[in-house]
Amino acid sequence: MRLKIRRALISVTDKDGLDSFAQALAERGVSIIASGGTAKRIEEAGVKVERISDITGFPEVMDGRVKTLHPKIHGGILADRSKQEHLDKAEELGIEMIDLIVVNLYRFREAASDTSLSERDVIEQIDIGGPTLIRSAAKNYHSVAVVVDPADYGTVIEEMDRGDGVLVEDTKRRLASKAFHHTGFYDAAISSYFDTLLTPIGEIPDEIIGAARKVRSLRYGENPHLNAALFEHDGARIFAGLEQLQGKELSFNNIQDMYAAFLLAKDLGKNGCAVIKHTNPCGAAVCGTVAESYRRARKTDPMSAFGSVVAINGTVESETAAMCTETFIEVVVARGFGTDAIDLLKKKKNLRLVVIPPEQWDMEMKGWVGRQLGDLLLMQERDEGFPELDDWKVATSRAPTKGEEAALRVAWKTVKHIRSNAIVICDRDGTVGVGAGQMSRVDSCRIAVDKARREGLEIEGCSAASDAFFPFPDGIEVLVESGVKAIIQPGGSIRDDEVIKAAEELGITMIMTGRRHFRH
Repeated sequence: MRLKIRRALISVTDKDGLDSFAQALAERGVSIIASGGTAKRIEEAGVKVERISDITGFPEVMDGRVKTLHPKIHGGILADRSKQEHLDKAEELGIEMIDLIVVNLYRFREAASDTSLSERDVIEQIDIGGPTLIRSAAKNYHSVAVVVDPADYGTVIEEMDRGDGVLVEDTKRRLASKAFHHTGFYDAAISSYFDTLLTPIGEIPDEIIGAARKVRSLRYGENPHLNAALFEHDGARIFAGLEQLQGKELSFNNIQDMYAAFLLAKDLGKNGCAVIKHTNPCGAAVCGTVAESYRRARKTDPMSAFGSVVAINGTVESETAAMCTETFIEVVVARGFGTDAIDLLKKKKNLRLVVIPPEQWDMEMKGWVGRQLGDLLLMQERDEGFPELDDWKVATSRAPTKGEEAALRVAWKTVKHIRSNAIVICDRDGTVGVGAGQMSRVDSCRIAVDKARREGLEIEGCSAASDAFFPFPDGIEVLVESGVKAIIQPGGSIRDDEVIKAAEELGITMIMTGRRHFRH
């Protein structure tokens, strides 16, 4: 339906571009309706405005909560111009048509994240009239255009000029879709806020309403024949706001490995380094400096580290950068990069350098994580922290030495990030051998030992961690035979007594945490 825009209602919180847009509309003969701060701003720009209260015959009341909710406003928006009975009824009731709605909403998400505001203050930022205007116009998009994004102002004016004041149907449909997404995001933010108020800690809400925006399209998915894109949840705080300093476009698989590397390096703490291949650590370390940690982490399995993703819980300076240029790495993720380091790394033009904001390395990552399986969504609490390291139980008569205790802590933090069945052998600085993803735990033990021996790394005196219980003593026998002196595991097997007895007879330390970090 070709309908010329003659009358517009504007009510916006985000006033970017408002002055020039209102002026452009007025210059094209469009009369403007507005209220409150929007009307004042438009008048200050030298544009004539008709106040909503003059149309409805009612003042804005209840602190502005009630101003646009009136038949003379919504009748002018919802009337279907293709139906003569709608137009006749509007004329009978003295309702004038409104052809363009320009609305964006109160800043609810910003208010909800402001800890200085009370619940009542936050609730006051729930917009009622705005979403109602938007939804009314979007429903009736055949007759009315709706604009919720200042970025569309220029497009609307250009199309009005091409069409003698008329917007084509496809444009109005696109604007309507954008409008419903706008209100959908808004409602998701509000429901999420109420979830935080009402859902007891440790419980999952009965309903989850999420919203996400596409950040970028990706070259392809896990395989070249698959389309893919990167989305970011509305209000995202974790692993968000990534800044790529150089290198090729990030791939679907790069991003998965980056996330896995970031989580491990974060858990290891300051100067921690994780070297990830196919989401599994092939090396991890936490030493006195970033350079020492990187050198130590790569030492575990340099062959597997070829083409890896590296995460560093610190700033990459020139010494570390120089080592990164010695081999093929896909991505380096860090808190930051020194100027000299960036200059060195420019030699590797395809190497992707990514900064994750420092606050994300330090923040608690509470909340929920999910995994989509077909049309089902599995949700669970995020596995955050290691409180069990403060009250572990020594199950054998032999207690760990200080060096073994430090190694056990590194091993336990690392094994959390390895696909089960997972075994990791460590000294106090980092990994010595990693066994991942086997159907048998004893096979994971053999692989961890074999990898360490192939690289000529010393296992004698090392410690080991298992992400879940040992069902039989055979796994610990493999580890002890290679030189491991202390093992940490969650326990929970019906054969725990048998496993502990074997550890006692072998003269090693066995630590039970009572909590497992199983990565399926």
